Amino acid sequence: MKIGLDIMGGDYAPKANVLGAIAAHPLLSPGERIVLIGDTAQIKPLLAENGFNPDHFEYVHTEEVIGMGEHPTKAIVQKSNSSISVGYQLLKEGKIDSFASAGNSGAMLVGAVFSVKTISGIIRPCLSTFLPKLSGGVGLMVDVGANADCKPDVLLQFGVLGSMYAENVMGIPNPKVALINIGEEDEKGNMLSLATFPLMKDAGLFNFVGNVEGRDLFNEKADVIVCDGFTGNIMLKLAESFYVLTKKRGLKDEFFDRFNYENYGGSPVLGVNAPVVIGHGISSPTAVKNMILQSRDMIINGLVGKIQAAFNN
Repeated sequence: MKIGLDIMGGDYAPKANVLGAIAAHPLLSPGERIVLIGDTAQIKPLLAENGFNPDHFEYVHTEEVIGMGEHPTKAIVQKSNSSISVGYQLLKEGKIDSFASAGNSGAMLVGAVFSVKTISGIIRPCLSTFLPKLSGGVGLMVDVGANADCKPDVLLQFGVLGSMYAENVMGIPNPKVALINIGEEDEKGNMLSLATFPLMKDAGLFNFVGNVEGRDLFNEKADVIVCDGFTGNIMLKLAESFYVLTKKRGLKDEFFDRFNYENYGGSPVLGVNAPVVIGHGISSPTAVKNMILQSRDMIINGLVGKIQAAFNN
């Protein structure tokens, strides 16, 4: 198994990425290797500083970096020797089994669609994020930013993708899938939710439990919450602010500590033909470590193959 990691992506690159890889290494099994993709001239001194044997990793040298503010499509096309572009080329060729980066999220999404491509039968891939539950468990929300505008059949597929991830990677049996709305009643919502609700109810593709409201994100009503990327991204950023606010106010609370993005690694891209994880731009070594372990779990559980089979039967 070869887990690809973009060393040049993120606000604290390359140091945070290298330290995250070092932290992940002892948690991997024999035969699970991390492939560091980026400027090797910057990687090797960091390994030496930390007394880490460079032979534990594999390396692919790149010359270019896609900046956080660059136009995703232009950057992918024009910077073919960037760490993101090279990472996706390796993934496409099967030289790595997964690819993760805390770099330009738009470039990561565009790169996934251009290289390994969307799984046949899926209209649009989506981004997912994790929701800490008051009971101690974790839920999933899709989409959180890949698709600002969606149609009902796209949301239906997001329900399938989220349900499969929750069951196969998170280990939730028969996960409860809900549609985010402004009320629990069947007839509530805007045109999109009104059209999506009967599709989800009648399709029989997953364990649909109806509508939920914003106040239900962290309770037990649903394991997977489905929404368009515009709504999901707003809710994600609001939830992230809870952790920051508790720290600023000097509050110590176990539940709000679980809102720390570091605990989860990154956002899996669901619906493409290989495991891809997009990390937070401010990813710390702990977040990078968890991103690597998350990639490993997606490979071990054969999630992509199961999604391919589900959409092409």
